[in-house]
Amino acid sequence: MKVTDLRASRALLGAIAAGLLMTGLIAVSTTWLARPDLLPDAGSSWYVWQRPERSTMIMAGVWALYALHQLGFWALIWYGQQRVRKYSDRLHVVNAVALAFNLVFVLLHFAQTQLWYDALAQDVSIWSSQFSVIILLVWVLLMENDRRGLFFGKKVPTPGGVGVRAWARKYHGYYFAWAAVYTFWYHPMETTTGHLIGFLYMFLILVQGSLFLTRAHVNRWWTVTLEVMVLFHGAIVALNSPKQLWFQFGWGFATIFVITQMHGLGLPRWTRWLIGLTYVGSVGLVVSLLGTSKLATLPRVPAAEYAGVFILAAIFAIGLWIARLAGSRRTPRDAPAGDVPDRSDDQVTV
Repeated sequence: MKVTDLRASRALLGAIAAGLLMTGLIAVSTTWLARPDLLPDAGSSWYVWQRPERSTMIMAGVWALYALHQLGFWALIWYGQQRVRKYSDRLHVVNAVALAFNLVFVLLHFAQTQLWYDALAQDVSIWSSQFSVIILLVWVLLMENDRRGLFFGKKVPTPGGVGVRAWARKYHGYYFAWAAVYTFWYHPMETTTGHLIGFLYMFLILVQGSLFLTRAHVNRWWTVTLEVMVLFHGAIVALNSPKQLWFQFGWGFATIFVITQMHGLGLPRWTRWLIGLTYVGSVGLVVSLLGTSKLATLPRVPAAEYAGVFILAAIFAIGLWIARLAGSRRTPRDAPAGDVPDRSDDQVTV
């Protein structure tokens, strides 16, 4: 498969700049965006930013655009796995196509918001969008266990062992592409702070997904940045919500960074200690100002994600066991295992 003359790292920087510009365009559109009369907030299961009445014609158009985006992105990933298969410092032609393809659908979603406003939120639950991203983050923790460990740099045995984690690495792109595209089309391109940082996050994940089989895709600093961005998104959204759970989300995701994510960056020990002590000090400061009741919310996010790692691994292990059992019943001998690319020198990524 041919490669372009453009280095993947430069393409990444250019795509990040484009994402920032697109986020700025969404912010500016607040001056002309024709919003419907939004219904009042009805609780955690209610999504405010949708038309009061559903339009079948509008939703047919939204679902069609989503389906074209989803199926096209999957097809590009499949093509890369089948025809490229090797990592490069430069963009493969299929990467350039993927970046352009996603840009087209970003612009289409922007235009669709201006014309129709409604997105997939009109038809599906807000929990489906939120859990799609939560599972993505848990999936990353599972895959990265072999490289950076799960707790303070230590690898932890998970259900199904190395085989399950290898399967998760090989096929993660398809799930991540679904989580990103589905969440992207779930929301209209609204101009609240939470929407803006959320769309910037989705833009960057779409960029990451488009850079498959390049060295930029597995740059450890870039991938950890993507993981940590959810800290800021979660904290800002919570800060603007009635329950004020910003400490739970902001410091909860910071806990995961201190326990797990920073240990894959090759930082010297003194730097890790400094980060850890800064984290402890910041927790102490918040608690001294707002009371010890805040401490009860601190473990919720990390406990849920770490439990999710073992639950997700168990689900994969059961699925693979069922697949092997079904395969053994169809053939007298075990079929040869599919090839798993040797990525021992790479980290697995968002």
